Amino acid sequence: MAHAKNHDYHILAPSIWPLAGAASGMIMLGGSVLWMHDITPYLFWIGLAGVLYTMFAWWSEVVNESRVGDHTPVVRIGLRVGFILFIMSEVMFFFAWFWAFFKQAIYPMYEYAGTEYAQPVIHAVDPFHIPLINTLILLLSGCAVTWAHHALVHNNDRKALVRGLAISIVLGIAFTALQAYEYAELLMHGDWTFGEDMFFSTFFMATGFHGFHVIIGTIFLAVCLIRAIKGDFTPEQHVGFEAAAWYWHFVDVVWLFLFFAVYLWGTAGM
Repeated sequence: MAHAKNHDYHILAPSIWPLAGAASGMIMLGGSVLWMHDITPYLFWIGLAGVLYTMFAWWSEVVNESRVGDHTPVVRIGLRVGFILFIMSEVMFFFAWFWAFFKQAIYPMYEYAGTEYAQPVIHAVDPFHIPLINTLILLLSGCAVTWAHHALVHNNDRKALVRGLAISIVLGIAFTALQAYEYAELLMHGDWTFGEDMFFSTFFMATGFHGFHVIIGTIFLAVCLIRAIKGDFTPEQHVGFEAAAWYWHFVDVVWLFLFFAVYLWGTAGM
């Protein structure tokens, strides 16, 4: 009885996953450097496989902890705060790309590069074609996630929870497919070389990283859908789904900034 648990905190048992994740990330980083120097790409893929496996195994343990009652109200507060800090780090990541875009748009380097600098031809991006459709798709997907969250918290309606998640996932896949089509069109018809055209270099990096986050968010929601079908989540305990919803709304907001800043304002003078 002296060692009986009489508090709300979850004391974790020793785990291999922090070390495995750090080692895999280091291998992936070193492999990316070797790949960039045209030595070998295999080390990067080995590290990536280790990172993905660590994520799967570690989060599977976290899900099991929630099922056996280890996620007490105090633990859930810690999980929420931790995820909020993660989203804040993502905000600063995209802030850097917006900073780079506005800097190059307002103070372009070719004004100081002398007469020998030849400004590359820019193939203008039509914001009222695929980008506008993708904006509507992503906003509707966010509405579906909100519907699913409301159905769970206020009505404990599991059918609406599953339907809302399924709709948001389908719309997320549609967004990714349309963005891939847009990229293919731009690369096919645009006179662009990475690093020479500051507009398109920043454009592809900012929108590309956002697209990568959409893929991650779609996987996040798909995991929540599988868990919802299996009977996980209650109106009182649904931190995993709550984190996925926050992440998806973050993706929505970033896209709105990208649409108005990069697509509308950035191409207004073309």
